[in-house]
Amino acid sequence: MYPEELVKPMRDELINAGFEALYTGEDVEKAMAKKGTTLVVVNSVCGCAAGTARPGAIASLGADKTPDNLTTVFAGVEKESTQKAREYMIPFPPSSPAMALFKDGNLVHMLERHHIEGRSAQMIAQNLAQAYEEYC
Repeated sequence: MYPEELVKPMRDELINAGFEALYTGEDVEKAMAKKGTTLVVVNSVCGCAAGTARPGAIASLGADKTPDNLTTVFAGVEKESTQKAREYMIPFPPSSPAMALFKDGNLVHMLERHHIEGRSAQMIAQNLAQAYEEYC
């Protein structure tokens, strides 16, 4: 587990952009039970999360259509909520950072770490915006 003083600015970057931090398995279940579309960002301390994943997720919110619900869990910090969120992402293996778009609780679009590494924030935002256009 990482110390809170290390992860707080990384968590706050998404919270300040309108994402709800999910801390427990129950928080995740409540988020997944909501009607409409829900984006779950699996945040992490790795360089690609800071360099492109978080900025890409935030930039995607400038699209014409966006998810109804924005949520985040923090891998390596919030074990319970991250594990529960990953259960909803099956059959994809655990990955961080990662982004998953759900519609009425069903997974409809997934960005795993290998889709994020080496890609610019703009490319990630465009990928998400295309998914929003189709599902939101």
